[in-house]
Amino acid sequence: MAAIITDLLRVKNARSFIEKIRDPNKSYYTFIGLPNATEVTDNWNVSPPSPRDCFDDSNTYWDTMIALKKIAADDVRPVVRKVSWASATIYDMYRHDVNRNNLSKPSNKTSLYASNYYVVNSEFRVYICLNNGIDPENPNGRPSLDEPKFTDLEPRAAGTSGDGYIWKYLYTISPSDVIKFDSLNFIPVPVDWETNSDYQTVRNNASTSGQLKTVTIRDRGFLVGPPNITYSKVPIKGDGSDAECTIVINNDSKVESITISNGGSGYTYGTVDLIGGNVPTGSNTPIFDVVIPPPGGHGADIYSELGSTNVLIYSRIENDEQNPDFVTGTAVARIGIVEDPRGYQSNTILTEDRLSTLRGLVLKGIAPNEDDYRSTTFEQNAVITQTVGTGVTAVGRVVAYDAQTGVLRYWQDRSLVGFNTDGTQKSFATYGFQLNPFTADTLTGGSLKVVGGSKDLYIDQGFGTDTNPGISTVINNKTYYLGQTFIKGVADPEVEKYSGTILYVDNRPSITRSVNQREDIKVILQF
Repeated sequence: MAAIITDLLRVKNARSFIEKIRDPNKSYYTFIGLPNATEVTDNWNVSPPSPRDCFDDSNTYWDTMIALKKIAADDVRPVVRKVSWASATIYDMYRHDVNRNNLSKPSNKTSLYASNYYVVNSEFRVYICLNNGIDPENPNGRPSLDEPKFTDLEPRAAGTSGDGYIWKYLYTISPSDVIKFDSLNFIPVPVDWETNSDYQTVRNNASTSGQLKTVTIRDRGFLVGPPNITYSKVPIKGDGSDAECTIVINNDSKVESITISNGGSGYTYGTVDLIGGNVPTGSNTPIFDVVIPPPGGHGADIYSELGSTNVLIYSRIENDEQNPDFVTGTAVARIGIVEDPRGYQSNTILTEDRLSTLRGLVLKGIAPNEDDYRSTTFEQNAVITQTVGTGVTAVGRVVAYDAQTGVLRYWQDRSLVGFNTDGTQKSFATYGFQLNPFTADTLTGGSLKVVGGSKDLYIDQGFGTDTNPGISTVINNKTYYLGQTFIKGVADPEVEKYSGTILYVDNRPSITRSVNQREDIKVILQF
């Protein structure tokens, strides 16, 4: 049985996904993670491995996650391939009948959306090519010589070179969208074409200006009536009505040109009616191709007209002194997208702008050297331990340590308790198989001491209470915000691990975040 999934289904799925992200009842986040990439594989930074798609790896992605950033409604756009106008390039033209048996010209693509039938110019204006100068002498079209820059509603030539190109203006990419969504290979499409008043004139023109715009000449014919004569109001037959064209006969009694004079309406197919227009058929009848615009006309639905089967999600990761969830001094080698994560030990879907998936500790030295935390160092990804009780050990890996505040953030995964980084089981599990969190509420035989830094430090049990949790600290008259809520010197993550659906994962070479650094993340999802 032969079957296809149509491109329009892909367009529809892309639109549906965008609507979900913009739905105020849903929550989507980008995340960063994997601070120990080179331990997973030595040559990670040279050739990051492709992410694997299974439930087990999804758990690993959660285990190595560092922080989440909310994807706002204005952080997503449909995008299409970037086809930039360049002089002397032969572009494809819009055709309603491009398929594997009728390839686009000149690119020889089997689908319209794969061909180069639209352009973005140097001023970020987007145009459809309705005619690329194709004729019997130039069956693949001609080089484009005039850059389209006009914003007229009706299609026309871009200049006076006579290159034969007819362009239809669609929209101008806004400066804000250029900054956030323009990329090397894609351009954004307006996310609200159907409702935004900025595009109303183009939408209205599609429905009121007549449907047909283009007829091309496949064969000029021979002895088509007297030379140098023009036939006007030549009807176009089909399932629509009222379309007419003008045919000019040259000095050789061949068809010189044909243009639409009245676009009519309702056509899904059409043919030039020479007899009805009193045009002699000649000894060799001319042949024309009537190009049928998309449903509703050019500009009615740019998502189906341009084939926007891709979605670009933008996220900016930057430091915030009042909410330092994106810690500095640590490496990250993975980004991704997660849908509807929940708050820690909660069923409530998160809506905050940024969130930490790490646990935290406020550390200090033991009296009388309580300020030892200021001179203590922790190496990134160093293993830290706490004896929680007799035979019970908490073990973690350092993500970041702030010697100014004594705040240490750590992560835990199965590689700390009985497994290797590739998921295989160790022959001997030093700390057993249970991942115990660090705690101020120790058991019999336990201690507040945290081992793993250049000096042994202790959890500051007096920092934060249930009634007065610690969210900041004042040092030398300056307030330092900690980004998480500490009770008895311990902070839980702000996100319930494994609570959301991971939709996208991208492994990348490691980068180490610095204080003045920010990262613009652009994720392309292809439907």
